[in-house]
Amino acid sequence: MLKNDLKRQNGFRKFLLGGAVAFGMLSAPAVFAQEILGPDVVIAVVGGENITQAELSYALEDMGEEITQIPVNERRDFLVQMLVDMKVMAQAARKAGMADTTTFASRKTYLEDRALRRAYLQDVMATEVSQDELKAAYDDAFKNFEGKDMFRARHILLASEDDAKLVVVELDNGRDFAEVAKEKSTGPSGPQGGDLGYFSEGDMVPEFFEATRALEVGAHSGPVQSQFGWHVIKLEDRRPSTPPTFEQVLPQIRQRVMVGKFEKLVEDLKAGSNIQIMNVGN
Repeated sequence: MLKNDLKRQNGFRKFLLGGAVAFGMLSAPAVFAQEILGPDVVIAVVGGENITQAELSYALEDMGEEITQIPVNERRDFLVQMLVDMKVMAQAARKAGMADTTTFASRKTYLEDRALRRAYLQDVMATEVSQDELKAAYDDAFKNFEGKDMFRARHILLASEDDAKLVVVELDNGRDFAEVAKEKSTGPSGPQGGDLGYFSEGDMVPEFFEATRALEVGAHSGPVQSQFGWHVIKLEDRRPSTPPTFEQVLPQIRQRVMVGKFEKLVEDLKAGSNIQIMNVGN
């Protein structure tokens, strides 16, 4: 079911963008008008080095969900200042010779691989998912759907068992259930003829639900005790639960398809590579 995909999908999103948003939803261009300004537009100059609109977008990606903690109207200024601070410190590090160390070379290789992975996945996975793929994924997700039966019932809530027995006699003699509920029920549903709408197991206290489930549609119960008092119940309808519609779960279905594409891509790439994992330190 879709719920079981959430953990896997969250891991996929984090792996893909290092905490940024998922495919087709990179918000940097939309938020900072990269389409209007262009990625090469200079937004700041630090020590003779330019900071561009594109770098602002990359900074937004790296911030991921953390950026939501900053008010929308302050985000651009925050990121610009972050880029300025980063540039100043990078320039100082270069002057100190840190760019020539083996430690930096190793970190640079890792960061370059991460950036290339991100660019490759965005390029390969950017193709639109077809309607047929989405429909097939929806059918697969709910092919073994086992929802809870739904019940629609009315009830009359009374203070004592004797009162409930008298109501049962009236109903057995042909009085309309809804009218009796309006007249005698002490529950909040009384003015609506005792109508409780549809519910399933877990929505009602066990005693009430079990008594409802035992009824035939159109029949009423004898006195049923619960923590709220004494009930007389009439089952109006019983129907099997149905899965959510395709439209209701389309975002989750789309993500499910993208996860599948991602996993297949990675497995295919691994299959075509000579991979050796060394057993070091174990």
